[in-house]
Amino acid sequence: MTSDVKSLQQERIQIYHDLMDNKIPKRVPVTASLSLQPLAEWAGIDLHAAHWKPSLLAEAADKLCQVLYSDTLPAGGSLRYPSFYEVLESQSFVMSSSGFIQHPETVGMEVEDYDYLIEKPYDCLLERVIPRQYKALNLDDPVSMALALTKSYMGYYGDNQELAPIFSELIEKYGYYPGPPPGSTGFTATPFDFLADQLRGFRNISMDIRRIPEKVLEACEALYPIVLKRGMPANPSNYGFVSMPLHMPTYMREKDFEKLYWPTFKRQLDEYASHGVHASIFCEDNWMRYLDYLYELPTDTIIMFEYGDPKLIKEKLGKKHIIVGMFPVVMLRTHTKEECVDYCKRMLDILAPGGKYRFALDKNPVSINDINLENYIAVTETVRDYGVYDNAGEVAGEQFNKEDYKVEPSRPFESRYFTTWEKFKAKHPHVSEHGKDKLQEIEERLFQYLMWLLM
Repeated sequence: MTSDVKSLQQERIQIYHDLMDNKIPKRVPVTASLSLQPLAEWAGIDLHAAHWKPSLLAEAADKLCQVLYSDTLPAGGSLRYPSFYEVLESQSFVMSSSGFIQHPETVGMEVEDYDYLIEKPYDCLLERVIPRQYKALNLDDPVSMALALTKSYMGYYGDNQELAPIFSELIEKYGYYPGPPPGSTGFTATPFDFLADQLRGFRNISMDIRRIPEKVLEACEALYPIVLKRGMPANPSNYGFVSMPLHMPTYMREKDFEKLYWPTFKRQLDEYASHGVHASIFCEDNWMRYLDYLYELPTDTIIMFEYGDPKLIKEKLGKKHIIVGMFPVVMLRTHTKEECVDYCKRMLDILAPGGKYRFALDKNPVSINDINLENYIAVTETVRDYGVYDNAGEVAGEQFNKEDYKVEPSRPFESRYFTTWEKFKAKHPHVSEHGKDKLQEIEERLFQYLMWLLM
């Protein structure tokens, strides 16, 4: 790394740390990227091949770094690789003939399963829901099931690691912000979204809200310890976060949102905050009617908006929370470069003052055809050059303090399918204490993987 690149990386680290430390940074941080699918299309690489061998994107990722400005690595991988989904014969994530991973409407939990889910949530997920969503996990054929699960587990961790050394090299080569400290991030869902997505499906949860709302509420309480654990970082840091896409609220009546969605969602973010963990939430669709609720979330919640009024969002939330996104991805395809640049400047004039803002699109492009890359390049360079503060270092707004968030202990996470060290030692009394960390790490990784199958 040359001295110039090293200097640029230090600048990028500083602006991201300032953002999380409640300081106005030198300039607005820029997060721009193309994930695996649009990156492969841009490079002319077959999508089937790219999904099965992500390292084929190495050269394209390097070229993208040379043309698209971002303070973070602009080349991304995928959350959904076919290796572990196809081995398990997934019903909920399938690869189309064009090579795109699609998520059809599926139902993994019948209405008759509510009582068992409420009584033993993790047991219910493993015994009933996962086998319905993944046909290779046939309980009547335990040998084939065990082999399929093992192959899928190996594929899951293998594919996620294939691009890691390539990306690490590019981060050093071009001096990008290296990201949060190791172990300081997580990914999960809210209890209600977890229930609504792969368990009941959109159609069924919409009926459940009206027919059996109390069961829905009890199910959210039962799932709470699971989704909380799924997202909890191993090593919390002020510069880390737990990511949470929010799906259902805009399809709900406000009174149903307030009764069924909000209580466990708010408690979940408060509990993360009590551990010093920030939440990074993606408010899918238009959340303007819920801005007052969002204000009540812990200070420095990172909130990405898809749609909405930037001016009102800034007025209501801009001194307490960190706002992300809001540049319409559709503009990059439908407008001229000059129009995109002019809109970008107007948006910065609204969202940047006072700090607590990070630039990003309103959603990631799914295909390279969703954007004109030249327009994307022009917009990110505009943010870099125009989004400069003349009062860097000043206090940005409200200060996060984890001591402000105290949560009553929730129902503990327990299951006969999750072996704690105490359980293992009781069964194997001669086991060495040196095995504790290793065995618990294995158990945690398996839990993370199994719950990812339902996210």
